[in-house]
Amino acid sequence: MDINEKQVGPREAAMLGGAPGVPSAGRGPAVTGKPRQKDYTHPAAGWGAAVSVGKVVAASGVPGQAAKALFTMNHEGSGFDCPGCAWPDATDGLKLDLCENGIKHVTWEMTAKRAGRELFADAFELVGRALRGLDSPHRAAFYTSGRLANEATFLYQLWVREYGTNNLPDCSNMCHEASGRALQASLGTGKGTCDLNDWEKADAIVVMGVNAASNAPRMLTALSDAYRRGAQIVHINPLVEAASRDTIVPHEILAMATFRPTRIGTMNVQPRIGGDMALLRGVAKATIEAGAVSPDFLDRYTDGFEAYRNLVVTTSWEDIVAGSGVDEEQIRQLAGVYIRSERTVISWCLGLTQQEHGVDTVREIVNLLLLRGNLGREGAGPSPVRGHSNVQGNRTCGIDHRPTAAFLDKLAEVCGIDPPREHGLDTVATIEAMRRGDVRVFVGMGGNFVLAAPDTAYTSQALRQCDLTVHVSTKLNRSHLVHGRDALILPCIARSERDVQKTGPQSISVEDAMSEVHLSRGSKRPASPYLLSEPAIIAGMAAATLPESRTPWAEYTDDYDRIRDTMAEVLDGFAGFNRKVRDRLGFRIPQPAREREFLTPSGHAEFSAAALPDLEVPPGFLMLSTMRSHDQWNTTIYSNDDRYRGLRGTRTVIFMNERDMADRGLAEFDRVDVTSLAKDGTRRHVYGYQAMRYDVPPGNAAGYMPELNVLCPIGDVSSQSDQPLMKHVVVEIVASA
Repeated sequence: MDINEKQVGPREAAMLGGAPGVPSAGRGPAVTGKPRQKDYTHPAAGWGAAVSVGKVVAASGVPGQAAKALFTMNHEGSGFDCPGCAWPDATDGLKLDLCENGIKHVTWEMTAKRAGRELFADAFELVGRALRGLDSPHRAAFYTSGRLANEATFLYQLWVREYGTNNLPDCSNMCHEASGRALQASLGTGKGTCDLNDWEKADAIVVMGVNAASNAPRMLTALSDAYRRGAQIVHINPLVEAASRDTIVPHEILAMATFRPTRIGTMNVQPRIGGDMALLRGVAKATIEAGAVSPDFLDRYTDGFEAYRNLVVTTSWEDIVAGSGVDEEQIRQLAGVYIRSERTVISWCLGLTQQEHGVDTVREIVNLLLLRGNLGREGAGPSPVRGHSNVQGNRTCGIDHRPTAAFLDKLAEVCGIDPPREHGLDTVATIEAMRRGDVRVFVGMGGNFVLAAPDTAYTSQALRQCDLTVHVSTKLNRSHLVHGRDALILPCIARSERDVQKTGPQSISVEDAMSEVHLSRGSKRPASPYLLSEPAIIAGMAAATLPESRTPWAEYTDDYDRIRDTMAEVLDGFAGFNRKVRDRLGFRIPQPAREREFLTPSGHAEFSAAALPDLEVPPGFLMLSTMRSHDQWNTTIYSNDDRYRGLRGTRTVIFMNERDMADRGLAEFDRVDVTSLAKDGTRRHVYGYQAMRYDVPPGNAAGYMPELNVLCPIGDVSSQSDQPLMKHVVVEIVASA
């Protein structure tokens, strides 16, 4: 499937993969000079991060405001929550609980560009008129990124459901959908059970499918603390990353001054891409063989153990080694770490979930934890590493295309609406519906939809089929240029900015990756006095769409406490919301599974007995995983460098095993063309990438998103979670002509 340059123009064609003989262009800044690579041997974070932050602040154009933000970001009570990752804030009053990527994220929003009051003049009426003119509410879709705060999230889903549809796709559909479905099936909750206290008391921490130094940098503090107290820290990833070696945490002043690093890993395991489930099955097999299970816990709290035990016992080591790509000796070493640990936390990210068998893999994590009773006690449990700062809060507060009947009943009772009951469209289904012409209006709250989604060319064409596209954002991105016949870009107040409404200054709330909810209040003067907040924009669009609505949209905008009072009546665990969220550290949403109360059909934690997946690829093909560079946050690319992988000056590279390069007659930085093979047999191409030697298992390769999303077929989604298979792409790599 080649890109038609006449349709999209030469520059866009180059960014969508190029053409034979024409090298692809990356999504970062224009490339100058030759790329180079030198292995990064310094500690993660430390002075490398400090120097990088200094450059970013100096170049921001607002260095004073950027510096001030460093001392208010993630401060309990009076500060604002970092709009980057969802790692929990420190609970000990730490004054610099921040990271390099979080600072980049905030300063990126502090642009000097301005828009006047005329921008909003007719916007709400245009949205309302378009939505009222559709012959069915289901011909509109309403997307949410993880930056939307809880109060705006609740208003957004209320508007959409009062309008009459559950078409609420969100970024979770592309990242942790598998985690939620797996944990719900196993434990009766869609969330992890751990908090930071558990990380501080664990004897062993297993980190799977995540490069913590780039994706959740503040995790490095927890890992360095764990190492100092003698915990074992195992990193499981096809690539050995900088976050698995050592770090200097920037707020540890003495360590910075003396250049003294702390180890943050005691063991590295490199499975093949997709081999994590077989690896976990091997650890379970060795644990059962050693008789190291907890029979009392298993009898009292679990269901299905015997079926699982029989499956594990009859699974051969030959199949486990072949499926995982890890030899039996190392698997047994990993099992030894697990068996010797009294309290174990297992964490994971998209390296596990964006697979065909992502749900089964996460359920295998729970299986392993259950074997030794590592659930419902301090220092133990499953702990998914969520991405964007409030992606978990979005789901908690109602963004779900498959809402439960209980939630809809409560929403109807409290808010006086009649919400639709049929399931709506998720992200991929929305794209396909837009491409067919079934969805005519697309509204996006934050995010860079066209680049975050799979099959970039297909997604771009789908958005251009719409009658109206609406994007509410804090900064411009590529999605704003790929739009429907009519298009709106509505700037909004950023987290770091003051939000003043009729009743005075307002605060919003967010939920982190460990179910902690706390307030966020910006202090920077907004870019314009006419800039509206996300709740105000949502309420304005809702009032224009539903002129007969009895929902008090204006009152909600005037005072966010009114929103929280309603949320307290609708959402489980939010009783007393306005009071509890004003505590210094906020509050934690109750987790029944943490108390060993399992809301499953059996009332117990459920073992899963899934067969190991078939990971075979056609002869001559490799398994490709997409990933982020270090100087990147989601689809926001700050530079063409990737410090922790030692790469400078390019993003259009494919990381390959030296043996696979030799088999193809490739030398370092040789040009290659990459072709993906979809389930339906169709092929997609990128041209003129450069091969780069890297420590990745034979038969596997990796490269950067969003560039390589071009290769991810729109129809290749997991049958278990409907997630796009962005870490499970079968590719052929050949030397460029």
